[in-house]
Amino acid sequence: MTSSLLDPVFFSKLSNLELRARGIVEGFLHGLHRSPFIGYSVEFASHREYAQGDDLRHVNWKLYARQRRLYVKEFDAETNMNLYLLVDISGSMECASKGRSKLDYATTLAAALAHLALRQHDAVGITLFGDQVVEHIDPRAKAHQLEEILQAIATTSARPRSDASRALQQAAELCRHRGVVVVISDFFDDLAAITRGFDQLRYRQHEVLAMQIWDPWERSLPLEGNICFDDLESRENITTHAEGVRERYAAVIEDWRNQLSRECLTRGIDLLEFTTDDSVEQALLNYLVHRSRA
Repeated sequence: MTSSLLDPVFFSKLSNLELRARGIVEGFLHGLHRSPFIGYSVEFASHREYAQGDDLRHVNWKLYARQRRLYVKEFDAETNMNLYLLVDISGSMECASKGRSKLDYATTLAAALAHLALRQHDAVGITLFGDQVVEHIDPRAKAHQLEEILQAIATTSARPRSDASRALQQAAELCRHRGVVVVISDFFDDLAAITRGFDQLRYRQHEVLAMQIWDPWERSLPLEGNICFDDLESRENITTHAEGVRERYAAVIEDWRNQLSRECLTRGIDLLEFTTDDSVEQALLNYLVHRSRA
């Protein structure tokens, strides 16, 4: 079942890209990212006086020749990144007007990001949430981590309702080591609840990235005539004339999008929008290329 998420052609397009944290991250392996801890690596940081037991290879002998005092070089340690993938599996993610659901799109993005992170020896984990955390795998850089992540995705059913405040608070408590948190969701919930969840993650000094998934019909309501709308979470429905509500609907959606964008901007959170009829590969590649140059 998980094999459907493993597309060798897709993953081959990602082979030369690096997913890097823009801020300081913690980890236990020597990898590609800056660490808050001092150690020995490739980038010089400062000098300090020699202490018994220090490695003589790091003594600055030129400085000793001038000052007759022993100093050792300190370097910024390089470390791996902890990547936390938080994927919304609430009922609204099952929307699929053109055959591909938002949930399918979201899990493909999560699989691609996990693959990228593990290729560069970063630790990656996943948390699936709806009204609460449903499944959690701690970040690791082990060989079979991708298969465990895909298995968790494949064996978890969508939850009927979302509760972003509760679920993201629970997820924040599970993201124990500072790193990058990618939240993949349609964010169809109360805006205050979403921002409370974001604040919990930012309070723990994570870099947060929000990936918002849209169904094409949700953005523009390109329908005609009498339409029955079903709420995938509450199971309520309403029938109305599409032409009569389209203009007002579009205005409300645009206002909500702008509010979410502003809330993310004030918190230093990148907000990316994807539509399920967009190419996953190109959308992700374009962003990662941009990020690698930042």
